[in-house]
Amino acid sequence: MKRPVQILLLALSGIGLLHAALFTDLYLRYVKEGLRPLLIASGVLLLLLALAGAALDSANMGEADHAHGHDHSTAPRTAWLLFIPVLSLLFYAPPALGAYTAARSNSKPVRERKEFDPLPATSPLPMTLTDFTSRVQRDRGLAIKGRTVQMTGFATPAGQGGWYLTRIIFTCCAADSQSVKVRMRGTEAPPANTWLAVTGAWHPEGTLGTPTAEAALDVRSTKRISPPVNAYTDDLPLTPS
Repeated sequence: MKRPVQILLLALSGIGLLHAALFTDLYLRYVKEGLRPLLIASGVLLLLLALAGAALDSANMGEADHAHGHDHSTAPRTAWLLFIPVLSLLFYAPPALGAYTAARSNSKPVRERKEFDPLPATSPLPMTLTDFTSRVQRDRGLAIKGRTVQMTGFATPAGQGGWYLTRIIFTCCAADSQSVKVRMRGTEAPPANTWLAVTGAWHPEGTLGTPTAEAALDVRSTKRISPPVNAYTDDLPLTPS
């Protein structure tokens, strides 16, 4: 890889980062929303480095020609592979992480909690999958018992025709993603990766308020919804019931 191509790679990397972070929401498939300023700064820095490299080469070109020198600043041939991720930022958006990843990623651990705030009287009660799981397995006040709740997520197939309502959560980026899943009971499994708003009540399995309780829902209704712009958070339901 010759020096001009190296400079081109720097420039395309900067343009790709700025394209993903400034003009689209593609960066949300790689990192958390809060890292957007760092991506923009990185894109600007790469462009400045490319411009500086081009200017330096231009200034030295005359001296190199006068001395009849040769450019030996080459990189290994495998360096050409670096163009693949760079061009993908500009021309090909990888599919969002979904059911395939959720079935193989680490499940988000249920955090120990000694106290829970009172639940509002709203019915159905909007909840995140994380909060529902935590209430089922940690809340000894049994506040979730008998409550109709509503959650949103995408469908992940389970064994024997069952399925989970799922969310994938980024701690920092896609490499450290974790999933939170709630088993759906009493309804046929939708196609994998279908985004849904689901209403139902806790499915009695195990002792509520302890880790023996299954994070499962007896489904009363489902409604297809559009995927959120930022799909890698565990937010409250996207649509009202």
